[in-house]
Amino acid sequence: MLNLFIKRNGMVVRESVQAVEAIQVDADILWIDLLHPTAQEIAYISKTYLLDIPTKEEREEIEESSRYWENSETVTINTYFLTRPNTENVLHNETITFLLTRGILFTVRYSEFRVFDEIQQRVLASPKKFEDGFDLISKIFELRVERDADMLESIAKQTRLLRRSVVFDKKLGDEILENLSILQEMHLSLRDSLFDKRLAIAALLRTHKADSEVKKDLGTVLKDINSLVEFTNVNMNILDNIQTLFSSQINIEQNKIIKTFTMVTVAMMPPTLIATIYGMNFTHMPELQWTYAYPVALGIMVISTILPMLYFKKKKWL
Repeated sequence: MLNLFIKRNGMVVRESVQAVEAIQVDADILWIDLLHPTAQEIAYISKTYLLDIPTKEEREEIEESSRYWENSETVTINTYFLTRPNTENVLHNETITFLLTRGILFTVRYSEFRVFDEIQQRVLASPKKFEDGFDLISKIFELRVERDADMLESIAKQTRLLRRSVVFDKKLGDEILENLSILQEMHLSLRDSLFDKRLAIAALLRTHKADSEVKKDLGTVLKDINSLVEFTNVNMNILDNIQTLFSSQINIEQNKIIKTFTMVTVAMMPPTLIATIYGMNFTHMPELQWTYAYPVALGIMVISTILPMLYFKKKKWL
């Protein structure tokens, strides 16, 4: 589906086009948003506006030259936008393609994003703030970075709660390890997204096609991204610390178990020795003829077990 935003009489109107042939090429178009575009729609837009729209394989390439390039007429950007599919605790980076030519912004995307819904409402409500496609892309990046900051704040809160669980509540188990892995993966996805947007904005700041006001706004967004990257790195260091603490806690618990088994083994050695002696098949063993030899042997075995345990307790080994 194609959503067209057209400037008319100082206003911006939105038109949803089902057939590409219905596009008014001579209209004063501000933005064409291609959501889940078909091959026919891509081909028509490419031919009509002389655009080289990247294929799916080209969109996913990670080389810097594949993420941003421009010629005398067009600026093309492939950049990551975070999405959370099926409301799960998993973040996924979806590539969005931005193309700017002759003041028109083209966006190619295959997922729904609240940022695009919000920016569309802003364009319709305040058309004078959006003179061309560069004003649009500047505001889109600004809103997206704000969403990333909110997401990072939420993840950081989960990170602090996880650290408290490990450090103060002494919680262990598969759930802690699973939450730790999820948070690490979320931070990695968020950092990749920030890195990618930082690359795109830095390149936009170097182009001569954008005016000074747009570059000023993008410069502010770039500073926000840099601060978020630093915050993300701090959180990832905290997660590494949590992993170390978690491993240490497991080692401590295992050492306690091994220590207990060791002390029980040591405490049982004297009675085992006594029982072994009296289990020998010698003919002459005077104790065997005593009336109370059996209970005395049992008593010695019990005492020889208790004494080591008391000694261990006094040394605070138990």
